[in-house]
Amino acid sequence: MEVLKPQLCLHRSNCANSMVPFLSSRPTSRFRPRFQYFSPASIHPMTEELVENKSKDLPTSGDSIRQRFLDFYASRGHKVLPSASLVPDDPTVLLTIAGMLQFKPIFLGKVHRQVPCATTAQRCIRTNDIENVGRTSRHHTFFEMLGNFSFGDYFKKEAIKWAWELSTMEFGLPAERLWISVYKDDDEAFAMWHDEIGVPVERIKRMGEEDNFWTSGVTGPCGPCSEIYYDFHPERGHSDVDLGDDTRFIEFYNLVFMQYNRVTDGSLEPLKQKNIDTGLGLERMARILQKVPNNYETDLIFPIIEKASELANIPYALADDSVKMSLKIIGDHLRAIVYLLSDGVVPSNIGRGYVVRRLIRRAVRIGRLIGIKGDGRGNIEGAFLPSIAEKVIDLSTLIDSDVKARASRIMEELKREELRFVQTLERGEKLLEQMLADALSSAQENGTPPCLSGKDAFLLYDTYGFPVEITKEVADERGVSIDMNSFDIEMENQRRQSQAAHNAVKLAVGDGAELTENIPDTEFLGYDTLSTRAVVEGLLVNGKPVLQVSEGSEVEILLNRTPFYAESGGQIGDNGFLYIPDASNQQKAVIEINDVKKSLGNIFVHKGTIKEGSIEVGREVNAAVDAKLRQRAKVHHTATHLLQAALKKVIGQETSQAGSLVAFDRLRFDFNFHRPLLDNELTEIEGLINSWIEGATLLQTKVMPLTDAKRAGAIAMFGEKYGEQVRVVEVPGVSMELCGGTHVNNTSEIRGFKIITEQGIASGIRRIEAVAGEAFIEYISARDNCMKQLCSTLKVKAEDVPTRVETLLEELRMARNDISAARAKAAVYKASTIANNVFLVGTSKKIRVLVECMDDMDADSLKSAADYLVDTLQDPATVVLGSSPGEGKVSLIAAFTPGVVDMGIQAGKFIGPIAKLCGGGGGGRPNFAQAGGRKPENLLSALEKARSELVSILSKKAS
Repeated sequence: MEVLKPQLCLHRSNCANSMVPFLSSRPTSRFRPRFQYFSPASIHPMTEELVENKSKDLPTSGDSIRQRFLDFYASRGHKVLPSASLVPDDPTVLLTIAGMLQFKPIFLGKVHRQVPCATTAQRCIRTNDIENVGRTSRHHTFFEMLGNFSFGDYFKKEAIKWAWELSTMEFGLPAERLWISVYKDDDEAFAMWHDEIGVPVERIKRMGEEDNFWTSGVTGPCGPCSEIYYDFHPERGHSDVDLGDDTRFIEFYNLVFMQYNRVTDGSLEPLKQKNIDTGLGLERMARILQKVPNNYETDLIFPIIEKASELANIPYALADDSVKMSLKIIGDHLRAIVYLLSDGVVPSNIGRGYVVRRLIRRAVRIGRLIGIKGDGRGNIEGAFLPSIAEKVIDLSTLIDSDVKARASRIMEELKREELRFVQTLERGEKLLEQMLADALSSAQENGTPPCLSGKDAFLLYDTYGFPVEITKEVADERGVSIDMNSFDIEMENQRRQSQAAHNAVKLAVGDGAELTENIPDTEFLGYDTLSTRAVVEGLLVNGKPVLQVSEGSEVEILLNRTPFYAESGGQIGDNGFLYIPDASNQQKAVIEINDVKKSLGNIFVHKGTIKEGSIEVGREVNAAVDAKLRQRAKVHHTATHLLQAALKKVIGQETSQAGSLVAFDRLRFDFNFHRPLLDNELTEIEGLINSWIEGATLLQTKVMPLTDAKRAGAIAMFGEKYGEQVRVVEVPGVSMELCGGTHVNNTSEIRGFKIITEQGIASGIRRIEAVAGEAFIEYISARDNCMKQLCSTLKVKAEDVPTRVETLLEELRMARNDISAARAKAAVYKASTIANNVFLVGTSKKIRVLVECMDDMDADSLKSAADYLVDTLQDPATVVLGSSPGEGKVSLIAAFTPGVVDMGIQAGKFIGPIAKLCGGGGGGRPNFAQAGGRKPENLLSALEKARSELVSILSKKAS
């Protein structure tokens, strides 16, 4: 749910180092640090001997490296901000892949900065190099990116100077082991590294645009990069050096200098506000300082590997390279899995859910391959991933303190997903093995490269839960490729659109950025009033700024202040009107507002239609919210809080919100839970909520520091960003949540609460839809009217309706059984009349063949006819029947006696190709198979094809 925007300011820090800038302690929007610079000669990089001495005194654990980085930049005026969720706000990316992602709107000029500079330790997920995980010393799916960022404050000189101080003085890396890369044309950075820092020319490499030039897209902010590399083997000298040589170098710090804007013709122009974006890989720095051969053997990951090694009963030190690689993959993947689950990502076959499902299933398969069996606690059939995840959770305290609070849910989800996969894994593995053997055999016969069809790969994905990447890994091990084009076609045919389209406020990049320079954030008054006078600050038509809009036009209106709530935190935007009075205070123009959204940070965009008159920028308007609709939203929002409290009370505290919708006509609440709710649980939940409503409790709303709110027990929404100051909505004794939405003053205003539906929407995610307040009254009235109509139609009292309906259903079932029996008798009679149409095939053995069209006979009757004929005809015999039971429908049946099956002819395999001629498909057992189709006009030709195929096959078998 939405909270107030953070009001951040800089605070004076105690400096742990004498060589730090002096900062003004007074926070202001025009704040710029007053730096005291030191000459390069005063910076004394560490020598090898000094490094050895310093390493004895300073901690080098992963946790301490993280804290030392943040402290270093905090002492230089940076605001320490928390890591963003792995589920980003940015709709253009699936997961948080870099430290700068949460600041992207600032870098693109869409949101005003709230601090001049910041530092973070950001959790990140990347799976584009998943095949390299465990194979190289540095690739991961989950990693931490330590970063320092400047939003128009300091630039290249300070970024380079501090990066060098951090590396050589704070972390004590010997200067002679550090190499620098710069963009080929960035003479300024080259000069700073050489002339000011003192790095020898031979250890500064100019590199091309692909390696050392960052862009945000085809157009937009961009700039050169500079990277710092650590040299593990300085004894190899300076000639013919390749910084991409992983056996010698590791890049650990990347500095991006955003100084240009690329325009549509590809040319570069200087940015008005130059920014700094950096990233230091925590795992890489830990590897350097802890002096281990790869990132996996640092204290950030190795304890997880040791747990997996223990479960596999293979000491890591004694394992061969293949097993070590497998253990590294498990260690890496479990980190990614735990943090994704903690941030609310649920395993599924789409989007983020597919990422975590793929990682889980890859870890399960690899664990089984190295011999892990059972949960390590004596249950040989148990899940092993939760046992390893416990170690990840133990290590999580200083990475994300919320992980331990969510541990039970993480473990349950992990256990459920692993056991679900194991159920089909063995069958899938056997089927894949057979598919690969067939592909190799076919390739050998035809002299072609072995290839697994996309259809087979999709069958493994769709039926057996094999991510195609796992199938590809196994196939690669056997030297078999996969037809990915046909796999993609199968996926596209199967994929269904399960998510509603997102409604987003779209502003042209150039115009939007220009607009924000002149328009301040909207002042929201809607907590205290539903009407106010306001001034039109901007108008947009089709995303383009205009000065005036006339009657009949759709328009987006930006006001300096507003009583309208903008859609956020699950609550939809207010409806209402804007009125423009004339000199005599009569209405000169009327604009109907049907939606309000936030854009460009905290600017409210009022979307509406001009019903009368015209509107122009600078005009004063009277803004009025529809009070009845606002009350409906308030009722449903408070009811949502009560629903979450009731769920925690009835099914357990570990359940948590996974999404919500607060609308005028209903509320929707998604939550984490592994099974459908029982009827008695739903009844108990409704009872609790209605008792709280009846209790007429006054709500309390207050703004407080985030730390105080969490300490008081306020519930926060997974993935939601919170500032230092948050709005807390409390129903005393019942619920306390961080929320920026609108709420009733007293629970009695809700009047009543009723659950309409409870259903699953994804693996481990349930959804409740409910109504409250006026919508509750409307729902009950509609149900009452429906019951009255039923009573009138059935001529019974309301309390007798269930009994009467059951009686009618029983009568209907009996009637249907009678009809079905009659149809079966008719089918048998018709079958007896066509039995004389049988003909014989074969010379040494006579086989009876019957292929007939049964007109419009339904599928069940067709089966009865086939059963009769197979029982009547002497073995060996084959029966193929077809019919068209309705418009656009075809039914087909193939029934073979044991003598025919013994000859190697199977009904299931025979009927499929015949059904394709009718636009369908099907299959079944060797002796009996059913199929369907959508082209009855092809039925007779399909049956003729069946007849000729049977004659051809049987003639060969019986000759």
